[in-house]
Amino acid sequence: MLALTNLSVNYGAVSALRNVDLHLQAGEVVALLGANGAGKSTVLRTISGLIRPVGGDVVYAGETLHTLSPTAIVARGVAHCPEGRRVFGGMSVLENLRLGASVRSDAAGIRSDMARMLSLFPILDERQHQSAGTLSGGEQQMLALARALMARPKVLLLDEPSLGVAPLIVRSIFATLSELRAEGVTMLLVEQNARAALALADRAYVLRTGSVALSGTAAELRGSPEIEQAYLGAGAA
Repeated sequence: MLALTNLSVNYGAVSALRNVDLHLQAGEVVALLGANGAGKSTVLRTISGLIRPVGGDVVYAGETLHTLSPTAIVARGVAHCPEGRRVFGGMSVLENLRLGASVRSDAAGIRSDMARMLSLFPILDERQHQSAGTLSGGEQQMLALARALMARPKVLLLDEPSLGVAPLIVRSIFATLSELRAEGVTMLLVEQNARAALALADRAYVLRTGSVALSGTAAELRGSPEIEQAYLGAGAA
């Protein structure tokens, strides 16, 4: 459904990604693990058109993505929930959700999905007329996820959904992601909490300094001594 082939990205003279090969099948959840600075967010930003690669291809459903604008990529069915939430703080919860549907024209479907988002995230229903900037960090993360879902994506790119979020809300977010997985939404998940990511994912890739160092099923990586030591050992996130 989505394939990155020999993908390379530079920030000026600095190489951020080197010859990355990665793919997602329809309905899969794939986790992308690695240390800070390994290139995980760069992968997502390149898929969503925010960064242009210097080499390689990003192909979605047989179409080249990396020549399209971010808006066109969302319209194709690829939505990005970025790191750091980035909600529109001066706008209400409902206004943020409507923005997520800006590529759509089906008014009845948008109304239905708005109601569904408020059902999925009851705290947003309680705060629907409140300015997004006044929400807690966890509530803003829920809003960012709901806003991405308003595009009705076929592929959802998630960048650190648990970062800076209280454990109770993290459990709620991952419960929602599990529901979406059951509904067949394809996801590429960048997540610091490797244990939670591998519990949700079908497969995973590990990036190291811009290249794929390991890949396999989630079960295989959970059983890897290297992954255990780096991500799942005592005190690991």
